[in-house]
Amino acid sequence: MESASFWDDNEKAQKVIGEANGIKLWLDPYRELKNRYDAAVSLIPEADEAFLEELYEELKKIDNSLSELEVRKMLSGELDTKNCYLSINSGAGGTESCDWVLMLSRMYQRWAVKKGWQVEVIDALDGDVAGLKNITMKFSGPFAYGYAKAEKGVHRLVRISPFDANAKRHTSFASVEVTPEITDDIIIEVRPEDLKVDTYRASGAGGQHVNKTDSAVRMTHLPTGLVVSSQSQRSQIQNREACLKMLKSMLYEKQVEERERALKELGGEKKDIAWGSQIRNYVFQPYTLVKDTRTKFETGNIQAVMDGDLDDFVNAFLKEFG
Repeated sequence: MESASFWDDNEKAQKVIGEANGIKLWLDPYRELKNRYDAAVSLIPEADEAFLEELYEELKKIDNSLSELEVRKMLSGELDTKNCYLSINSGAGGTESCDWVLMLSRMYQRWAVKKGWQVEVIDALDGDVAGLKNITMKFSGPFAYGYAKAEKGVHRLVRISPFDANAKRHTSFASVEVTPEITDDIIIEVRPEDLKVDTYRASGAGGQHVNKTDSAVRMTHLPTGLVVSSQSQRSQIQNREACLKMLKSMLYEKQVEERERALKELGGEKKDIAWGSQIRNYVFQPYTLVKDTRTKFETGNIQAVMDGDLDDFVNAFLKEFG
């Protein structure tokens, strides 16, 4: 990269930069942990009892960070380092299901913030009475797709519904889809004749910023039936670009999944995860329990989970299926 002729071939230069940034994602955290460890160990011989306790706490933090780095080692897929789109769609359950989508969207946004990622709501559709029928968010940060892909599938809620005057228990479902953001280093061709583009008026909170034009865009890929929509941008052109980007991401991931499925079949792979199947149960009443049906990991602290403490579930998934 320091060569005088490095930028003579722009396309090759961009590829090298991408590879270098990928290496730094591993090398920089390792160097930081090693420096912290060496510094702590060097102070042990001269430490008094009180300072030894501080050093012990520091070593525990280093050990936890090392465990996280070991989990990240499992994120070796070609798309794992990418940003991602996470979409939640309501299933059976009516208003209760729409409220469940809203609860899940808050959970994932809190989780993303704890991971240090940026969160952008790309599109959302309000429920008829409460909650959301669907929502699409973009998570931007290191290994966003690698971690978030663990959440693909159907999430089941059991609770006493606040919308039921008889206070009966209700079961609701919502599906979560996660797709990586495809950057310029990956080429996906989408033909204009394969697209059906609809425009509509973006919803908003009203006031001076209410959208008075049909700037929101819904894009359908006719050969596959994939549908994406965006209303987060102010102009129709920007929303079209956002839709096209999401569509390319979905098409590329579809190609990758089909290729991996074919390789598993050829290799006699027995362990498989059917995307769209029920992956996790959240029980609020008569007891509290969150249990992953794939890894069997569970916790009774449902409030912590709804506040975004998902790493134990995600790490369990990556250790078993990553």
